[in-house]
Amino acid sequence: MGPLLTSKVHEALLTARRDAAATLDCSLDLERSSTTVPVGATHWTWRDAAFPYLENCRDRTIYHWDGAAFRAVSRYGASLVKLVPTGWGPPTFEIDGIKMLPTAQVSPWEDARRKVALVEPRGRVILDTCGGLGYFAAWCLEAGAARVLSFEKNPDVLWLRSLNPWSPPPQARLVLEQGDAVELIGQLPDASVDAVLHDPPRFGTAGELYSQDFYGQLARVLRRRGPLFHYTGTPNQLARGRDLPREVMRRLRQAGFAAEPSGDGVLAARR
Repeated sequence: MGPLLTSKVHEALLTARRDAAATLDCSLDLERSSTTVPVGATHWTWRDAAFPYLENCRDRTIYHWDGAAFRAVSRYGASLVKLVPTGWGPPTFEIDGIKMLPTAQVSPWEDARRKVALVEPRGRVILDTCGGLGYFAAWCLEAGAARVLSFEKNPDVLWLRSLNPWSPPPQARLVLEQGDAVELIGQLPDASVDAVLHDPPRFGTAGELYSQDFYGQLARVLRRRGPLFHYTGTPNQLARGRDLPREVMRRLRQAGFAAEPSGDGVLAARR
């Protein structure tokens, strides 16, 4: 993986050049590690390769080296998908300008750790229905999960993941499938997973992932007493008085779960 640049790092490079500093200590992998780069008038050097300064380095953008130039880590297919820097180090991502992971009060990395801990992954087979950048999967593996089965529908999100140093690399215990969770879950055997992490997009864009039918499939593939954490947030609660967590709990209970509020979501267990 080549160097990743943000406006913060690029400003530091420009300042070092202006001050005629010989080197700069910085991070070129979104704060996963630190490195020392020689700084010159026309370029800076990393791993014996020369890289140019950017003419225009935008805020809220991460740039990757494509072999010839720095390009924004974003793609526009059916929607605009973009990797976005945070003040915490681990990035979030956006789809059509909608932020997919929390960043205001907590790092998305730390947020994933807390939620994963709710399902106690050690020794378990985990279903990660909406893989995203893979932070849930990474913490499941760190916590000793036997296997993680992760679905991700959007191929452009998988591309972001391939460039994100915080996303887990391919490995034997992680099975990552590109496809719609609504379709892929039907291929899983009954009672084949020990726990579920369900972090779907907003209800308005992926209502099928909040449906009674889908919750029935979650109940089918989850072993008895297996835990499920379902992120809901509180969309439209203030503007329209809607209580999405309550709606989710009602449907989960109808599907065969015991369910209670937990932070910004619902924690349930298969009865």
